[in-house]
Order: sequence, then C-alpha cells, then structure tokens
Amino acid sequence: MSATHVLLTRPLLAGFAAGVLFSLGACSAANPEAPAKSVSNPVLADQLRTSVPGELHEALAASAELERKREVAGKSVMPSVAYAPLQMPISNMQADATLPGYRDESREQYQALADNPVHAVTEAPVSTFSIDVDTGSYANVRRFLNHGQLPPRDAVRLEELVNYFPYAYPLPAGDVPFGIHTELAATPWNPESRLLRIAIKASDLRVDELPPANLVFLVDVSGSMDRRDGLPLVQSTLKLLVEQLRAQDKVSLVVYAGSSSVVLEPTAGSDKAKIRAAIDQLTAGGSTAGESGIQLAYQQAQQGFIKDGINRILLATDGDFNVGISDFAALKQLAADKRQTGVSLTTLGFGTDNYNEQLMEQLADAGDGNYAYIDNLREARKVLVDQLSSTLATVASDVKIQVEFNPAQVSEYRLLGYENRALKREDFSNDKVDAGEIGAGHTVTALYEVMPVGGNGWLEPLRYQAAVKADSKAGELAWLRIRYKAPGQAASKLLEQAIKVADVPAISRASEDLRFAAAVAAFAQQLKDDQYTGGFSLADSAELARHAKGEDRFGFRAEFVQLVELAQSLQTATSPTTTSRVQQ
Repeated sequence: MSATHVLLTRPLLAGFAAGVLFSLGACSAANPEAPAKSVSNPVLADQLRTSVPGELHEALAASAELERKREVAGKSVMPSVAYAPLQMPISNMQADATLPGYRDESREQYQALADNPVHAVTEAPVSTFSIDVDTGSYANVRRFLNHGQLPPRDAVRLEELVNYFPYAYPLPAGDVPFGIHTELAATPWNPESRLLRIAIKASDLRVDELPPANLVFLVDVSGSMDRRDGLPLVQSTLKLLVEQLRAQDKVSLVVYAGSSSVVLEPTAGSDKAKIRAAIDQLTAGGSTAGESGIQLAYQQAQQGFIKDGINRILLATDGDFNVGISDFAALKQLAADKRQTGVSLTTLGFGTDNYNEQLMEQLADAGDGNYAYIDNLREARKVLVDQLSSTLATVASDVKIQVEFNPAQVSEYRLLGYENRALKREDFSNDKVDAGEIGAGHTVTALYEVMPVGGNGWLEPLRYQAAVKADSKAGELAWLRIRYKAPGQAASKLLEQAIKVADVPAISRASEDLRFAAAVAAFAQQLKDDQYTGGFSLADSAELARHAKGEDRFGFRAEFVQLVELAQSLQTATSPTTTSRVQQ
C-alpha cells in the first residue's frame, strides 16, 4: 500500500500525521539554527519502528514528502488537515472552574450549635426559650436531598422542620392573640420517656383585613446571584407577591451590588405593571455591598412609613456580602438597631454553593422578622401567597415560653430544638430582652422529651440528693408560662396554665398532628446523627409520618415522607470512603 493511498483512505490518520509535522515544524521555527539530527542509536531506531504501527510510518512519510514538494515549488501552502486551536481569553468563571475543588467544595455557612442537653429536674426545673416561626431550614434541607446529598448537620434546625407544616391547633378564645394547647404521648423512639407537645395557634387574618403595607424589596443583584436559582427566581418570587398587593399598599425597590441604588420609589400597589417592569429590568453582576443596601432600604422604608401599618423590608439574597460591613456581628447589630424604628426585616434566602444561611437566619431574628429559604416557585407561593398574612402581619412580639417541671412527676427532660433561642431564666420577665414574633395564623410547636419519675433516665442518679416528696400539686406535670407583647406595646402580658398529668397513650393513639410532629422531630435528629433516637430508623420515621398525613391539603406531608425515603437511600449509599453528605 502506497503512502499516498494511506493519506487518501485514512483521513483521521492523515490528520494526526499532519498535526505531528505541524508541531515539529513549530519547534524547528523556534530554533532555526538547530541542526537536523537522525537517530544514531540503532537500538532506539528499531524500538521506534516497532512501537509505531506501519501505517502511521507510511502516513508520516507521505506527509513529509508532500511538505518537501511544497518547499521545492516555493509555495507557501498551509497544511490542509489539523490546525492548532486558537487560544481564547478565559473568563473569571472559567478560570475559577479550573482551580482544584472549585464547585466541589461547599462554601456555605451555618451556625454550629450543640444539641440541647438533658437536664435533671431537681437541678434545673425551669426551661426558658424564645419562640421561632422560621421555616428556612426545612426548605434548605429539601434542596440538599433533592440534589442527592445529605445536608450538613448544622443546616438542620429541628424546630424549623417541625414548624414548616400547618397543624390543626385550637384557635384563641377571648382577647388573647393565640390559643395554647398541650398533649402528651409515649415517645416513639424511647419507650421509657414521654413526648410533651406545646402548641400555639395565632389568630388569622385574611389579606383584605391586613393593615396598609409599606414594603421595600431589597434585592441582591451581585455576580453571585447570576444563576438560575438566584436573581431569576427572585424576580419570579417577587412578582407573585405583587399580585397580592392592594391599592392602599406601597412598594419600593432597592438593589445592591458593588453599590446600592433605588430602582423604584414608593409606588401604589395598584400600579402592578410599573412594579413588575422595575423587577424585570434587574440584571446581576459585580461585588456585594450588602450593608450599603440594607441602610438604603431602611431609608426608603422610613420615607414611605405608614403609622399603624405594616412596615417591612424583604431582603432577597444569598447572604454573600463582601463589600462594606460584612462582619456577622456588625450586620446583626445593624438590624437590631433599625428595628427600633418600627421597620421589620424579613429575609428570603436564595442560591447554592456560597449561601450564608447563618447570616440570613440571624438577620431576620435581629430585625424582628422571619426567615424563609426559597428553593423553588412552589415554596415562594407558600411563603408570599398562601401564608402572606403570617409573613407580613405580626399579632404578638417578644414571645417567650417558660416551663417549670414538677419534680414529683418528672425526673429529667430535654427540649428538642430551639438551641439558638435559649434564654436565661431571668430573661423571661425582662421586657428589654428581645424574643420572637408570631404572625397572623402562625402555628408554633415546641416538643419536650420528658422522663417520668421512676423511669430509666439518661443521667446517673445522685448519691446524696434528697428524695422529692409528693405534694398537693401531684396532679400537675408542669407549669406553663408565656409572655408576649401586643404589637407596638412596650409592656408584656403573662399567660399561665398547668399541664396536667394524664394517661399517656401509645404514639399510635395520639393525635395526627402529634404523630406527624414526632416523625419530623425524629427525622431531624437522625439527619444530625443524634444519640437519642436509638434504633428508631429513617424507615420508622417515614412509616410514622405516612400514617399521620391527615387531610394534607397542599401535599406537604406527602412530600416529607418522600424526603425521608430519599434520605434513607442516600444514607444507605453512604460508606466510610464515599460520603454523600455535604462537608463544611
């Protein structure tokens, strides 16, 4: 077979050969004075000949012959096959993508908190904490699981998972802003202990019953929001809220990237086309001057302030501040100072990889608002359409819960969740100590795992502790106190009631709401590799929730069962050498 025939019938081989010659020619051009050398070592020459297929030798020879003929003819003909690719400039994103571990290593930030410890009632009979109505942790955990990853342990806040779901709690009676209900049942993961549920249900308001609202949309348009789950999802989310606005409502739009600016001055809620147009024109790019944006948003809120109305900033961001004040404590103090002006701050979290969840949750806490994570439009609709009254209207502020356990009935207890809402005992009666807010229609659930006297508890008994004698209050398991302030009031009000000792049913005979809340609490503990759930598995949590779905109008409980099953499959696939859990 001739060399020319090889080139004509084997174009891929010919291209390779031409590429080799092109490279060799470039090397010769770079060093024109270097003499041509043959392979003088006969052994090496034989090795080269035997290690390369014969057809390739023929192709190389043919290409060399063609090149020689071109040079003899004095023509300057470029090789007809194989060109060296042009080297294009590399964008910052492409350059970052070439760095080791980029996009593989999570840069998300979460607050590290130890689980609440077990307390002996004889040593610490009183438990005090602030209520919490945030739900962001649940949506964030769902995002991880739907992406095929177990969430970081610190991303799981038990109370936010439990409080994500609506419950059929009794409505308030009389002139109080919320109803209170308690229930006791056997703990599903520990036959020795009891699960105590404290349930709070705030009075509800229809959207048309809400006072006039002065809202400021504060939107992060920095480069980190230039992704599908960033600014585009923010725009779709805010436009859902725009459809709920009334003529008496006002909306401003403030954006920030390297600097901050006002895109839309206070505009009547009836002018929906103008508001939507302002939202649609937003584009992302640049650094993140979050503190500057927050300051400007508070200025706009004061400019449109409505006395006795709703005055609230809705901050939509991934929390990745890198210009101006970016210190966590300073930003939190800024929000705490600004809440004194009567303007509250709600945070809506977006994005992945660089998401600063700790900042988002704590800013809302300091700003007398609530925190939600928006992972899809369905969640946006839940927060800003279905639960708009809860999101915007506060019916009670600085709400604190205190439980005093009766040592004649309870030997030990532990509060499930609320680790970053713990208060000192003396904080309960101190009206200067900030606590959480309850929105219209909100439900709040607090769960205690309690060990009855005589049960096999978690703590070793004390040798020198005097035995507790029964008294006239033996019929009480605990005493419940709740303090709250009416909106705009400086002095708190106190509600008190006894939690009675009652027959403790098996968890299977408890209410649907308690069974489902117990399943969610078990799941949260299992995601954190908690030490208290023992042999109670994810499959057990799914089974408990599956039989407690109830009416489930929006399908939230059915979705939860699917997430537990998804976590179970991810946990099963996890091995010591290959983990599917996001590492921090």
